[in-house]
Amino acid sequence: MHAESGEWRRRFAEEARSERPGLAPLCLLIGTEADPSLDDAGIDAAEIELDRLAGLLPFRPGGPREWATAMAELLGERCGFEGTPGDYQRLDSSLLHRVLRRRRGLPILLSVVWMEVARRAGAPVYGVALPGHFVVGFGPKDDQILADPFDGGRLLTGADAELLVAGTAGTGIQPSMLTPADPLNIVQRILNNIRAWAAARPERSDVALWALELSLLLPAHPARLRYERAQLLVQRGDFLGGATELDAYADVVTTVEPTTAERVRQQARAARAMLN
Repeated sequence: MHAESGEWRRRFAEEARSERPGLAPLCLLIGTEADPSLDDAGIDAAEIELDRLAGLLPFRPGGPREWATAMAELLGERCGFEGTPGDYQRLDSSLLHRVLRRRRGLPILLSVVWMEVARRAGAPVYGVALPGHFVVGFGPKDDQILADPFDGGRLLTGADAELLVAGTAGTGIQPSMLTPADPLNIVQRILNNIRAWAAARPERSDVALWALELSLLLPAHPARLRYERAQLLVQRGDFLGGATELDAYADVVTTVEPTTAERVRQQARAARAMLN
């Protein structure tokens, strides 16, 4: 954790617990963990860029389809925001300030750009968390238009959405998949992507750790994340810190999963034994 990380994390937790958590601020605060050079000026510059892009949109183009088309023409065609398979191999693809600069990123981060730009311009926009592939939606349920920012903003037919879900999840599309995604769920999904990136690169356990610790600052998170953090601390050589966390997790689950709690306490004892 670099010097200013404590303050950034305090701000992240405060934003996450506010009445209306801001998606762009939370994503930019994630960026401070990965990029120590990102400061208040850099955060402001990213917000200003989102404002600038919103100012390039035509004034209230019309209904959901017209909004989606205008966004695709601006961000996809004119500005070149899109994704490629190689973007999945880059941590930059999960960091909003870098995505704004590179105009490349994962589907969910490109969708964040779309949502933040369209929202500033007054569009009825929201994220849609299809399994394995995040897109954006415009308009009410009975007049919904979906667009895929990763594909330059291609407007999706119902059949297109079915194919996307079938290709990533192997199932048919369900109405519940098309509901607007909550900002905090979007942030959790971004952090999960970062953890998955780090899991494939054992030498980047530092990234896995800060992504876990930010997830734990969200108001609602799986209790198991505490166990995963404890395991990671042990793997990184912090045997005492990991053992303490393992015991704390065991205390949480002991009433509902006593067998699991005992196994975790054994892991804590084994971690402490490594100190000898």
